Amino acid sequence: MEGLIMAAQLLLGLSILVGLHELGHLLTAKMFGMRVEQYYIGFPPKIFGFRYGETEYNLGAIPLGGFVKITGMIDESLDTKKLSEEPKPWEFRSKPAWQRLIVMMGGIIVNVVTGIIIFIFLTYKYGDTYIPRDEVLENGIVAYDLGQEIGLQTGDKILKVNGEEYVKFSDLTSANVLLADDAYYTVERNGQTLDIPVPTGFLDKFSDKEAARNFIQVRMPFEVGELVEGGNAEKAGLRVGDKVLSVDGKPIAFFHELRDVLAEKKNTTVMIEVYRSDNSAIENQVAEPVTLQVDVNENGNIGFYQKPQIALGRTEYTLAESIPQGTSDAFNIIWVNVRAIGKIFKGEVSASKSLSGPIGIAQIFGGEWDWVRFWRITGLLSMVLAFMNFLPIPALDGGHVAFLSYEMISGRKPSDKFLEGAQKVGMVLLLGLMTFAIFNDIFKAFF
Repeated sequence: MEGLIMAAQLLLGLSILVGLHELGHLLTAKMFGMRVEQYYIGFPPKIFGFRYGETEYNLGAIPLGGFVKITGMIDESLDTKKLSEEPKPWEFRSKPAWQRLIVMMGGIIVNVVTGIIIFIFLTYKYGDTYIPRDEVLENGIVAYDLGQEIGLQTGDKILKVNGEEYVKFSDLTSANVLLADDAYYTVERNGQTLDIPVPTGFLDKFSDKEAARNFIQVRMPFEVGELVEGGNAEKAGLRVGDKVLSVDGKPIAFFHELRDVLAEKKNTTVMIEVYRSDNSAIENQVAEPVTLQVDVNENGNIGFYQKPQIALGRTEYTLAESIPQGTSDAFNIIWVNVRAIGKIFKGEVSASKSLSGPIGIAQIFGGEWDWVRFWRITGLLSMVLAFMNFLPIPALDGGHVAFLSYEMISGRKPSDKFLEGAQKVGMVLLLGLMTFAIFNDIFKAFF
């Protein structure tokens, strides 16, 4: 079922983005009087379609892209039959270079605008809830395997990242931090201040979807939250609001300590000491701890959800504030991609671990349908799609933009034969990249 939900979210997200991208080309082409023969979401074979005016609108069975066919344009269809004839007034090739440039930029512009609108809406609607830096300094971190690998330790209090103070915990694991040159954390450990460098290529470790939770987390003081109905904790008499003090005599202050102890006590019975603020009926009497005998199941659980005892930060945005913030968040995605590609070319980041195809993107959406998460990822993909399409690779919009820019600057138009050859080379490159991405996804998923 999770696989179906992942696939459904991927198909819906890509259909929206590809449909809007191609609509950008269609509308700008029609604006300049160009004839648009076909508009496709997906690739043939056709599932269904209809004709409106001069244009046939279709939904294709292969949901990995889309296209518009503009009369007189050398595109992925490689339909060059009419190029030997004199250009007609409604053809792409008969229009001024600046108009053709706007048409080729139309899809990219629409994707950028779409991404910005999505992030503005999410910012305005949901604001930002986060773990503040003060809580990190108060409680310290839990260092899991990846954190320990670079030298972090549980209990460290991270003071700065790359020499700068941060605002929220998520800043510590942002792509901007991990992509920085000579990145490092400044921590307080046992009264000493230390710099912990982030090794070159460490971002490769985050190619696994479980990597982020295997890096660092804030140590969480907690109390007992919701009880699992009929679970061992409920049967033993644990109550909502209880604060766990110890397990079999081992002191417990944070949730990860409880989890680690219970993992060692699978299929056994433990003595859990809790503080219960209402366990005394005598006014002004100091409450005594309550000791309960609780069975631990085979998964190391006893049947309750933690209620973290930390003060979360919350930022609300007005619509006026959401516009610059959402726009900044959207363009930051492009900046991260630029830096990531630079790292790949430098050999500091592995292409095989950084690039994802349809399977990897579907896994990012996740196996549960969460509309906030769906739109956040769709907004991210919209900006990535705009960036990737702007790359000066033949067969991408950016390839056409490069040739048109050359034409406008030099005053000389590349020959149709050259453009046809460049289109073929670009298609081979793109098909090779897509094949690599798909097989890379399969390899990462199963090996």
